[in-house]
Amino acid sequence: MATDTSPKPLKIEIIDEKPLVLTGCAYYGDPFYSKGEWNIENEIGLLWKRFYNLYEKYGEKLEKDAVNEVTYEVHIQPDDYHETGKFYVYVGLEVKKTDEMPLEMFCKILPSTKYAVFTFKGKEMFRGGEFIWQEWLPNSEYEEAYPYLILAYHKNRYHGLDNENSEVDYYVPLKLKDG
Repeated sequence: MATDTSPKPLKIEIIDEKPLVLTGCAYYGDPFYSKGEWNIENEIGLLWKRFYNLYEKYGEKLEKDAVNEVTYEVHIQPDDYHETGKFYVYVGLEVKKTDEMPLEMFCKILPSTKYAVFTFKGKEMFRGGEFIWQEWLPNSEYEEAYPYLILAYHKNRYHGLDNENSEVDYYVPLKLKDG
């Protein structure tokens, strides 16, 4: 159950989204294996470092096909997630096309679906899932449509993990509850 100390979103919006085509880097495993918290030194932080190193190398090519100045972190739960604790993490940017994608990078196409978009701000923004899954989703008319979550980092709103002014958007794919 969410507590009074759970972070609350600045806003919640329900949107319909077209397929999301991303170019980026992937990881599979327990991303908190080496560091048990949100930290630039855990496997997710290292994945972002690899992405930005490749972005630096191929920036002109990537920027030419980029749709906007937002980077995405996608957490995908495979069928055995609850037994293994391992999941996929994909980081990247939205692109118009993938035909000139760098060889070291991967394409991920997420389905067209309805999303609940939650905007969280401040040092506790990465605890937003507590509010979403323990408070909002169980009390809404929706359930998850797919076993993934997207974190969207807007260039002009995200300023780092420890910055009180940083904002991150959580995209949760939705469908109406059977009922």
